[in-house]
Amino acid sequence: MPASSKRIHESIKTMLKNSTVRKRKFRETVDLQFCLQHYDPKKDKRFSGTVKLPCIPRPSMRVCVLGNAKHCAEAAESSISCMSEEELKSLGKNRKSLKRWKKKYHAFLASSSIIRMIPRLMAPPLGAAGKFPHVVCDDDTLASRVNEIKSLIKFKAHKGNCLAVAVGHVEMTEEELFANINFAINYLVSLLSKRWKNWKSIFLKSTMGKPERIL
Repeated sequence: MPASSKRIHESIKTMLKNSTVRKRKFRETVDLQFCLQHYDPKKDKRFSGTVKLPCIPRPSMRVCVLGNAKHCAEAAESSISCMSEEELKSLGKNRKSLKRWKKKYHAFLASSSIIRMIPRLMAPPLGAAGKFPHVVCDDDTLASRVNEIKSLIKFKAHKGNCLAVAVGHVEMTEEELFANINFAINYLVSLLSKRWKNWKSIFLKSTMGKPERIL
């Protein structure tokens, strides 16, 4: 049974109202929590997929550009973190510094000329940490590509039947949250073999708030 738009709106309103009762010193993230049924991760085919949401769910997400001269100059103008080829070569020689640097960022973008060098410059590579860079071409607008990365969410089946994904934050409007939630739910449905029959429950929850049941 599909989740109703009315129920989603009610859950968003309740969650946003509760988040203002005790204002936190940080921006609370809004997560969708899913529980599946009629799905056995040991027997059924595991699903995986990445989708771009209509509104940026994680504006504070840290993205670093591994760029050529053009992209590094553009990144500097837009106050985007970046590293040149020479800086990457120097960083790759110090394993401790490299490890700290990988943890500092949530995602990476790389110029097409740089991305081929990454496995050679870094050991272990970024791919091992699940952060292999997205390609940025010379005709791309860097700020737009960074916002695009911040809008991506990933669904991946794990050993259990429950998963959660960030779809926004409490400073977003009701309509922005609804758009992201509706988009995320419908996308996950498309990944499941039995579609809505695979759903057991869906909850909406802010970082410090109580879960609000959608389905």
